[in-house]
Amino acid sequence: MNALRLLAVPAFVDNYIWLLADRDGNALAVDPGDAAPVRAALRREHLRLRAILLTHHHADHTGGVADLLGDGTVPVYAPDDERIAADHRVGDGAVVTLSAPAARFEVLAVPGHTRSHVAYVGEGFLFCGDTLFSLGCGRLFEGSAEQMLASLDRLAALPDTTQVCCGHEYTLANGAFARTIEPGNADLAARLDQARRLRGGGHPTLPIDLASEKRCNPFLRVDAPAVASALDGDARGSRTARFATLRARKDGFRAMDT
Repeated sequence: MNALRLLAVPAFVDNYIWLLADRDGNALAVDPGDAAPVRAALRREHLRLRAILLTHHHADHTGGVADLLGDGTVPVYAPDDERIAADHRVGDGAVVTLSAPAARFEVLAVPGHTRSHVAYVGEGFLFCGDTLFSLGCGRLFEGSAEQMLASLDRLAALPDTTQVCCGHEYTLANGAFARTIEPGNADLAARLDQARRLRGGGHPTLPIDLASEKRCNPFLRVDAPAVASALDGDARGSRTARFATLRARKDGFRAMDT
């Protein structure tokens, strides 16, 4: 693993734009939905933008790209989707190799939230956009429950030490829902305590290691007996049915106490 520094740049209400920088001041940006906070972070940290990685087409993840490209020639890597302007199209199994900062990422197709969503895995990090959140997962806007579950299975198979870098700060709200599914999960309770302390101090709850998510996130735990027992009737039968039921419940859930 290279000596790379990760920065979470807040944007909008709850987005994170991720910067990964080397010691020489070279940085890449992941999902810069807004140029202004990226520019401010680059100035503050004395960094030069060298590359942009995009996970999916939603404007809160791509909206700042055009303004950032005004600073010079910066390669943009994005899934093969006509809704995204990019000069490098990447698909499942592709490898993105950068010289500055020196970094290598494998591209994983993770449809579900959108049909062309991808994730970037490398240097110990997982940039997963809106597919996987801490203690949750993305809504099914364009894909099916089967697709999203398969995508989450792929991510869950990565090394436990992988640092999960999601696109939004949803941990407390997701945790409130997760607690309704596994109220007796001690790891989940500890993660929520940690998240409250972090947010109370004005800090992100991310990144988080994948091992923690596998212990706490109900959408990665559809095979856990406690999760199955929290569901009704036929939903307990198949993995896809359990996942679809969880996602539908989450869609209608409103956190009252986070």
